[in-house]
Amino acid sequence: MNAALWIAASLLAVAFFLAGLMKIAQVKEKLAASGMAWVGDFSTSSVKVIGILEVLGALGLILPGALDVARVVTPLAATGLAFTMLGAAIVHARRKENQMIGANVVLLVIAAIVAWGRFGPYAF
Repeated sequence: MNAALWIAASLLAVAFFLAGLMKIAQVKEKLAASGMAWVGDFSTSSVKVIGILEVLGALGLILPGALDVARVVTPLAATGLAFTMLGAAIVHARRKENQMIGANVVLLVIAAIVAWGRFGPYAF
């Protein structure tokens, strides 16, 4: 199970790291044109903060376990990312973007499994 949690955390980390970098590096208009129409409902600084939180969450999934420091950060990061996906699903539901909610739910479930595993029976 430890290997499965590492794989799940790694996949989450890649997804959130890339998504966060995109939100940090690109202007809001380019994000909206690339399929993230929801950014129109948020300020530029809010989109950047979301991106920063996603990058930090991705790093928090991997680095504490890999470097053997502050290992409690990993389940906390997974929990934070699960709540991020809950918020994303709510935003998409309000915007009637139902096709996007499935991806949010999948990422939320994976993050919740990592949080459960690292807080509970498979803690570092």
